[in-house]
Amino acid sequence: MSTSWQKFGIKAEFVERVKVKMKNPATKERIKGLLEGVTKYDLQDRAKVRRWVKQFSKILNESLTDTQEDQMVNFVIAQKIDPSNMLHLLKLYTMFR
Repeated sequence: MSTSWQKFGIKAEFVERVKVKMKNPATKERIKGLLEGVTKYDLQDRAKVRRWVKQFSKILNESLTDTQEDQMVNFVIAQKIDPSNMLHLLKLYTMFR
């Protein structure tokens, strides 16, 4: 079964590594801190999303190619995430459980 992130060319191995790293409470809090106050409009701004992808990859010690970066940015924008909408957050949570 293909999940939505796979449709963007994001590899399952990468997602699994990130999920493991995000279980570290310090790492999780750092990333949550960077996303504090983010709006649905921020998450549709390609430049802002790209900046976050770069920051998160450094925090997670994951080097990304330009293509991988583009895949991540395209994925986030396509999700049309509204951080103030609980259903959107639940959808994301279940996608990466």
